[in-house]
Formats: sequence, C-alpha cells, structure tokens
Amino acid sequence: MYPDNFSSSTFTFLAEAEVGKHFYWNIAGFLVHGQVLVVIWFVIFLLLIFSFLGTREADRIPHSWQNFMESALDFIVDIARNQLGESFYREWIPFIGTLFLFIFGCNWAGAVIPWKLIELPEGEFAAPTNDINTTVALALLTSFSYFYAGLSKKGLGYFKRYVNPIPLLLPINILEDFTKPLSLSFRLFGNVLADELTVTVLTSLVPLVIPLPIMLLGIFAGSVQALIFSTLAAAYIAEALE
Repeated sequence: MYPDNFSSSTFTFLAEAEVGKHFYWNIAGFLVHGQVLVVIWFVIFLLLIFSFLGTREADRIPHSWQNFMESALDFIVDIARNQLGESFYREWIPFIGTLFLFIFGCNWAGAVIPWKLIELPEGEFAAPTNDINTTVALALLTSFSYFYAGLSKKGLGYFKRYVNPIPLLLPINILEDFTKPLSLSFRLFGNVLADELTVTVLTSLVPLVIPLPIMLLGIFAGSVQALIFSTLAAAYIAEALE
C-alpha cells in the first residue's frame, strides 16, 4: 500500500531515474564522460582561486583567506604527521593534501551546487566522485604512491614483505594489494552516489524543506569521506615505509 500522494508521476520519476548515464566527448579517439570532466575542471578552478586568494597578500599574522588556507594546511599536515610520523610526513604533504582537497571539493560541489537545474542531452552534472572511473583513478594513484614509497626506500627488497613472516602468506599479501584500491574506490563511490540518489528521491516525493537535513548530512558525509580516503592513503604509504 502506498500513500495517496504517491502519484503515478512519482512512479514515472523512479522508473526513469538511471545511474551511470553520461554524455560523451570524443578526444583523440577516446570517449570520455563530458559532464564529469566539466565538474572536475570547475572544482580545480575553485581550488586555484582559493589558493590564490590565500597567498596573494601573505602576512606574518594570517587574516581572511590566508587564515582559512593556513587552517586547511594545518589540518592536512596533521593527517600526514599522524600517519607517517615525523621522519617522512613532509615529503608526502603535497600528495595527501591534493587528495583531500580534491575529494573534499568534488563532494561539496555535488552536495551544495544545484547541478540538476542544468539539463543535458544525456546524463547530468553531479559530484565527480559519484562516477566509479574517478574514484578508481584516485585509488590507483594511491596504489602507485605506496609502491613508489616502498621501492624508493627499500629498493627491490620491498617485495620481501610478500613472503614475510612465512612464504605461505604470498597469495594473501598479493591479494591485499588488489583489495586496497578496490575498497578505497568503492567506499567513496558508494557513499557519494547513495547520498545523491537519496536526496533526488526525497526531493521528488516531499517538499524541499524536508530533504534539507539529508542534504546537510550529505555535506557532512562528503567531508568525512575525504578525510577517510586521505587518511587511508597516508596509512598505506606509512605501511610501505615501515
């Protein structure tokens, strides 16, 4: 049984709601998701604007945008230091900071900006992190980074970890390296996609005022997901450096 206000138009909306639709650009023979790239460039542009505003009039006593950017940098430094320790964290701050700020910006762009008001021939604008290709790319970057960290410190001796403490653990240790990027990518993708679908369905069923708490929860969850991803990336790098 459904409530009286659960009209046929609602069923039509739910039936037409699709996941994974895109409009494509053909670039040098490769099909790319156009709307994902547009929002990614938009997020990068905003991050560059904030960086410029925070550094154009740097002073010994932070003020306005400089204070905001220095607070963000202190937060990122804490993530790197807590996971990597005093000996290694400095060289990994740019990578960890880029991961955190990019994911944070993408998640907030999807939760705050009303992209659905812009109609496209196929698909719709949304957070780039609700596309599995984006999250897999971020996870693979993380995997390459911790392999690089281990090889740069230990050389080929890094691969001894696969047979320690006993050679019987070789298959399990190899499987672990495959599951790390899978868990990183699907955790971020699933949480962001689920939040956007929940807000979309609730907005179609009830007035705008009621989904607002869900939208605020989505903003909070997006921030937490950025923190989790960057923290796990730093932890994996620290594990490779041990």
